Amino acid sequence: MLSYYKTVDGRMTQIEACEPGCWINCVAPDDREIESLIADFEIEPDFFRAAMDEEESSHIDNEGNNTLVVIDIPVVEQEEGKSLLYSTMPMGLILTEKNVITVSIRDNSVVDEFARGLVKGVRTNLKTRFLLHIMLRVANRYLQYLKQIDKISNTVEMELRVSMKNSELLQLLDIEKSLVYFSSSLKGNEITLEKIMRGRVIKLYDEDQDLLEDVLIEVKQAIEMSNIYLNILSGTMDAFASVISNNLNIVMKVLASITLLFSVPAIITGAYGMNVAGIPFPNFWFPIALSAGCILIVYWLLHKKNML
Repeated sequence: MLSYYKTVDGRMTQIEACEPGCWINCVAPDDREIESLIADFEIEPDFFRAAMDEEESSHIDNEGNNTLVVIDIPVVEQEEGKSLLYSTMPMGLILTEKNVITVSIRDNSVVDEFARGLVKGVRTNLKTRFLLHIMLRVANRYLQYLKQIDKISNTVEMELRVSMKNSELLQLLDIEKSLVYFSSSLKGNEITLEKIMRGRVIKLYDEDQDLLEDVLIEVKQAIEMSNIYLNILSGTMDAFASVISNNLNIVMKVLASITLLFSVPAIITGAYGMNVAGIPFPNFWFPIALSAGCILIVYWLLHKKNML
């Protein structure tokens, strides 16, 4: 699906057709729409293939008058019966001679905010600045999701302190996987930003320098936060694994002690139950009293050794 937007009187406005200085938003475009854009703007077909590849990493490429910038953006999904899942997906930004084209495989909140005019100070005719505004919004969204992940992990940790269930442990594993995705994607975005900062592929203007530095600062902060949260979560998982192992050892120790207690009367009654002459005190009450006494002695010894 193709949508066209242009800044009119300082506001983002949707227009009917493509104009010079407008922004073209492509969400899951079909073959006919891709062929139309390739013909109109002389874009390399590989640009669209890269932008729509779910496994594509962040990078920057230049062919003729067109430049492709692929960045990883954070997405959140809600599966039925499960908690929120965080992951990343690539989004391509193609800078042509007079237009900016964004290509994504599905709708995302970052592009939607620009389309609805929620981001102030955006002008579609300033291509480089528009690109940096998108990357700044993406970095802010990473920071927002990282704070949400931290709150979720703290909540799950408190639940695990009360009762250790498989669902909470699996949720922590999902959070850890999300942080790994975020960390690797942010590092790729950082490398792409550093290439843009050199000014060799995309022409930078003086007023773009401050915005580019802001974007780089936000990305570095997000990388640091994701690494910190990942280290904390890894330590938490290791700690809970040790607690679970320790609890299992305690249970096995108690069960072994109980088995030892019950084996004492079994041995004594088994000996007195045999048809053997010469057993001392062959009275019915003596094996019972002896078993009770031995059980008390064994219980006292086990309790002294903290086995029960």
